[in-house]
Amino acid sequence: MASTLPALERWVNDVAALTHPAHVHWCDGSQAEYDALVAHMLADGTLIELNQQTHPRCYLHRSDPRDVARVERLTVICHEHEEDAGPNNHWMAPAAAHAKMDALFAGCMRGRTLYVIPYCMGPIDSTLARCGVEITDSPYVVANMRIMTRMGAAAQARIEREGEFVRGLHSVGELDPERRWIMHFPAERLIQSFGSGYGGNALLGKKCHALRIASNQGRDEGWLAEHMLIVGIQNPQGKTHYIAAAFPSACGKTNLAMLIPPEGYRAAGWKVWTVGDDICWMRPGADGRLYAINPEAGFFGVAPGTSAATNPNALATIAHDTIYTNVAVTADNQPWWEGLPGTPVTDWQGRPYDPANGPAAHPNSRFTASARQCPTWSDQAEAPQGVPISAIVFGGRRPNLLPLVMEARDWTHGVLLGAAMGSETTAAAAGAVGVLRRDPMAMKPFCGYHYGDYFAHWLAFDRPGAKLPRVFHVNWFRKGADGRFLWPGFGENLRVLEWMLARVEGSASGMDTPIGTLPRPNELNLAGLKLAPGALDELLAVDRPGWQAELAAIGEYLAGFAPRLPPKLHAEQQRVVAALATPAPRAATAVA
Repeated sequence: MASTLPALERWVNDVAALTHPAHVHWCDGSQAEYDALVAHMLADGTLIELNQQTHPRCYLHRSDPRDVARVERLTVICHEHEEDAGPNNHWMAPAAAHAKMDALFAGCMRGRTLYVIPYCMGPIDSTLARCGVEITDSPYVVANMRIMTRMGAAAQARIEREGEFVRGLHSVGELDPERRWIMHFPAERLIQSFGSGYGGNALLGKKCHALRIASNQGRDEGWLAEHMLIVGIQNPQGKTHYIAAAFPSACGKTNLAMLIPPEGYRAAGWKVWTVGDDICWMRPGADGRLYAINPEAGFFGVAPGTSAATNPNALATIAHDTIYTNVAVTADNQPWWEGLPGTPVTDWQGRPYDPANGPAAHPNSRFTASARQCPTWSDQAEAPQGVPISAIVFGGRRPNLLPLVMEARDWTHGVLLGAAMGSETTAAAAGAVGVLRRDPMAMKPFCGYHYGDYFAHWLAFDRPGAKLPRVFHVNWFRKGADGRFLWPGFGENLRVLEWMLARVEGSASGMDTPIGTLPRPNELNLAGLKLAPGALDELLAVDRPGWQAELAAIGEYLAGFAPRLPPKLHAEQQRVVAALATPAPRAATAVA
C-alpha cells in the first residue's frame, strides 16, 4: 500500500486500471527525485540544458506549437445543472463529461509512468491551505508541480490526517487539439485534463484547483479564492500594509508583486515584499479583517516583458533553478525573449531564428521558479495565519476613460468596480489580442460557478463586525492623443500605492466624484517624476459622457447574469448612473 488513506489508494488503483501505465510512481518531493526526473527528461529531449555557467540548473522545454496557452473554449465546468455554471462558463452535464473523459483516458498511459503527486496549496500547516493529488503521465508536470506547490511526503501526510483532497487526473494524450478537454466537477472536487501539456491546462494545482475548484470550496466554506497578487508595502516608519490586486494575465501582475521602489522612495526607506504574484485565498479572521495566503509556492510567469528595466527582481529570481518554456535561445545557450539584450539564434520552436516566422520567444512563453528565490520574497508567505489585507485593487488594460486610480465609496461599490472590470485581451489565452472584454475580478476564465452567485458571495462579506479592506481601481495603461502611455508605470506605481495607504490610514482626503474618490493633484507624490504637460489632469479626469456610456454598457453586461444578479449590485450600478446625471459642482475641477 502506497497510502494509509483507503480512498486515495483506491482512486489511484482505479485510475491505473483505466489508463494501463507501465509503472506507478508515488512522488515524495525530494531533491533526489527531482534530479532523477530532470535527468530522464534531458535524456529523452523533454528538457534542454541551458548555459550552466550563466543559468545554473536551468532548463528549456518546448511544447507542441498547438499547445501554448489556456484554451478557454475547451475548459468546462460540470455542475449538475447548467444554470449553476452560469453564462460565464462552458458547461457539460457531469454524466456526459465523465463518459467523454473515460473514453479518452482508457489505455492512454500504456508505456508511460503514472505519477501520483500529493500537494498542498498554501503553507503546509495553515488552516487556510487545502490539499490535492494530481495523477499525471508527464514528468514535466511533476517537476513544475514540485516548484509551484508544497508537494510530496508532507502533503501526503496531511491528506492522510485530514482524509480530504481534490482529485486531479491529467494525461498529455497525443497532444491532439481535437482530443483536448479540461473538465471540472465541483461537487466531486475533481479535475480531469486530457490532451495538453501547457501549464494552465496541466498543472492542475494552479488555475484548475486554486481558482475553479477553490472558488466553489470558498463559497461553501466562507472564503474567497481570487486571481490576485499579494504584495507588502513597508513605509519608512517600518509599518507594512498588505495589498491584494487583481489583473488579467500578462497585465503587469508579476511586475507589481516584485515592484522596485523609485530611487527617492528607496532612499527614504520604503520597501516592497512579495507574498504572491498570481493567486490569493482570503478568509475573515477573528478580528473581522481579511487574512490572505498565497496558495502557490512558485512563479509561473510570462517571460516577454520581463527585463532589467521592467522587473530586475524577476530576472534575479529566474537566474538559476528555473524551467523555461517556449523561450528562444542565444548562441551561447542562454534563454532569450524580446526585451532582453543579445540576439537569439534559435526560436521557441527550435528553428533558426527568422523574423519572418514571428517573435523569437512565444508571446506566452513562461518561467517556473521557486518564490523563495525572489530577492523581495517575504517569509510571511509561509505564515500559517496569512497576512491582513489593507486594500484590494482591481485593474486592467484600458487605453482611455478609466483614471489612474479611484477608490470605491464602500464595499458594495467596490464589488461593482470589480464586477465591471474590462481589459484588452493578451497572449495568455488563445484567441485575438487587443480586444476589450469584461473580466470581473480578473476571474472570467477561473470562476467555477455562476457569476451572479459569485457577486452575491462577495457582497456577503459586508456584515456586522467586518473590517473590510478599502477597494480601489487602477489603470496604468491610459494613453494620450499621441498613443503613448500617460503614466510611466512599473516602479513608479508605488506613488499610487502610497496614496491608497494614505487613504487607508486617513491621511489623504481625496476628491469625491460620481465614479469614486480620486486623488487631489497635490496628494500624489510626483517628486523626481517627469510627466508630460497636462498628463496628470488627463489621468485624473472624469469624462461624464464617456462614463455614462460606460455605465450603460456595464448595466447591459451585468443584466446578462439575471435572474441571479444580486439586486444590491444592480441598485449600486443605478446609483452611479444617477450620480453621473447630477450636474458637476464647479469646485470639482477634475470632473469634465
